[in-house]
Amino acid sequence: MSHGRRRRGCNEGCGRTATPGGGAAQQHRPLQHEGRRRGGEGREYTGPKMYSSTEKRTTFFPHNTFNRARTGERGPRRGKEREERGWERGEREERRAICQLQVSLQTLQVIMSVSRSLISFVPPGSGMTTKIIHFMVNGRLEQAEFGADCSAADVKDLFRAAAEAGPNHILKMYNRNGSVVNISPRLEANSEDSYYRLEVVASDLQSVALPTELDSMEYRLHHLETKVIEDVGKTPDIICELKSQVESFKRKLESVEHLSWMGLFRDDGDQQLSKFSPKPKTPQLSVQEERQQVRRKFLNMSSLQVTEEVREHLKTPIFDNWQWEEAEMLVLLQVMYTDLDFLTAFHIELEVLQNFLFEVYCHYNNIPFHNFQHCFCVTQMMYGLIWLTDLRNKLSRMDLVIMLTSALCHDLDHPGYNNVYQINAQTDLALRYNDISPLENHHCAVAFSILSKPECNILKNLTSEQYKHIRGGMIKCILATDMARHNEILNKFKIMQPVFDFRNKEHKDVLMKIMVKVSDISNEARPMAVAEPWLDCLLQEFFNQSDTEKLKGLPVTPFMDRDKVSKPSSQTNFIRFVLLPLLTELTKLFPCLEQHILEPVRRALEYYSDMERATKEEEGGTTKP
Repeated sequence: MSHGRRRRGCNEGCGRTATPGGGAAQQHRPLQHEGRRRGGEGREYTGPKMYSSTEKRTTFFPHNTFNRARTGERGPRRGKEREERGWERGEREERRAICQLQVSLQTLQVIMSVSRSLISFVPPGSGMTTKIIHFMVNGRLEQAEFGADCSAADVKDLFRAAAEAGPNHILKMYNRNGSVVNISPRLEANSEDSYYRLEVVASDLQSVALPTELDSMEYRLHHLETKVIEDVGKTPDIICELKSQVESFKRKLESVEHLSWMGLFRDDGDQQLSKFSPKPKTPQLSVQEERQQVRRKFLNMSSLQVTEEVREHLKTPIFDNWQWEEAEMLVLLQVMYTDLDFLTAFHIELEVLQNFLFEVYCHYNNIPFHNFQHCFCVTQMMYGLIWLTDLRNKLSRMDLVIMLTSALCHDLDHPGYNNVYQINAQTDLALRYNDISPLENHHCAVAFSILSKPECNILKNLTSEQYKHIRGGMIKCILATDMARHNEILNKFKIMQPVFDFRNKEHKDVLMKIMVKVSDISNEARPMAVAEPWLDCLLQEFFNQSDTEKLKGLPVTPFMDRDKVSKPSSQTNFIRFVLLPLLTELTKLFPCLEQHILEPVRRALEYYSDMERATKEEEGGTTKP
């Protein structure tokens, strides 16, 4: 099996350039050109200069870079001025062309520096702690090596280059079991036999190859040379020098494998190149700046083609949200609306959908649990349930958009403190909504305030009756997520379930509420590696609330008290008395959910029950004399 090339990351040699022979590259030397300068006696002109990427570029061009031979008698003054203006115009065009060629050559020099440093090994005896990762990409077994002090961005850039991916493409790493693993400095080292699989899961396939760039430069040089020869009669030295350098770079590039490692991509070449140069420390971004950064990434990624494998995985409850960034989640939400054909059915403009999704993202707060990632998880679970239960053929498109959008908006602007706290603390929300589901009413109000903006209104092309139906359905579904109404809604469904009729509006309304509720509280149906971190986040938010209640002298919510609640006990009670009864009833209507939802939740109950017993035994052992 081929060992492939070893890829260098972080600051290991990135600051220098290695030549093919292994020595340090020389500084770029200015091109020498002997030329006379009109009216420039006593001043020497050495010609245009190329500088390294770290130096300022200040290039001086004389009025007469290429001195044309002038013969014949002088004509009238006006004719002479016109002739000189023509000469100067031609000279300006030539100077501009030469400048562009020099910039292109300088770019290629930087690319060669980057490629050489990336494809080299760690210097022997450097003493730097490194990690070697074996991975398969594009049918090649490769090795990546990076230092322990690398940032997450550096590591991602390294693998992005290895995958020949553009700066806005989405990459994911899979282990031998097919699970997504996080591309970060904490990625576990492995052997060739246990290599990872690196894939570009969303791309636009519009990269620009280097040979085309070189051919363009060669053509421009040839065109410029022909034009100059027509006027002067011979090729100037500077053109010969440029041609020589282009040929030299072509020969070097032909000897380098995987040219797309060098990262030239349409409209993003400078950005890609800059990623390999040392990154200055930047001040921490404000919330607004972070959001705008996410928006830019989202819009840049929004035209990417997500692979069929990811699209299918998105339809399952085992989807791992922890391996996706916020901008990537926005792309996946766009995929959900697109694949359910909502854009066509409701005449939604893509730009309006993107504005709506971004505004929803902005209206989720940075709190431990009820944040945008939770919003994405609930929406993704709803999307998966729609496909698993074949609701696309059982409910109308309007009912589907109600459920998906309700899931998306169900916790907008959640403050991290539940309804009990709002009422006991007599907050503005509790006063505004008269202690009746204050949070859920607020979530609805925020959702429709976003939709009231024309640039975000995905419902603007509907009739008034259609809008009224969707608004009413969303309000019902979001208000149903108030756990104070859990038993009321479940008991209604229990009565309907044996005689459920998809043509009955009342039955459908209750089912839609149940589906949103299940999506909201079914983290335990996900793999334990996905679900357990969510429990930690939830307990952190719960404990924050109970701490605040104690400080303010308010009644302490029992299941949130850090002094009385343990991790396993909180879940065993919730699963046994809330989640399992709900899922059991839904599975009676949709037997396919037994395998995908009910069984994983039963395993979760067993897992936390074992943990609870072990905790009690440990505590019992420590209290014995």
